[in-house]
Amino acid sequence: MEIKRQERKHVIENTDGEMLAEITFVPSGSSMVIIDHTYVSDEMRGKGTASKLVASVVDEMRQQGKKIMPLCPFAKAEFERHAEYEDVLHKKD
Repeated sequence: MEIKRQERKHVIENTDGEMLAEITFVPSGSSMVIIDHTYVSDEMRGKGTASKLVASVVDEMRQQGKKIMPLCPFAKAEFERHAEYEDVLHKKD
């Protein structure tokens, strides 16, 4: 399963280029992004696909030195389950 990093989203496609899963995020200022949507097709469900997409965004934002505000319910739950994401979590003042 290859995750392709694109501008403001990470996607997984089948061999025909059809999107099977995606996570989208939008910049908020210069130091933060907001994860606003996660989608996984029926055929990809139950394989940890959405978790891998969240991890992919976490890795990219760590590399860029940015924080993440997970507004998407799934992403928010992932941040609650994974203490190791604490370093990139945007904390409200």
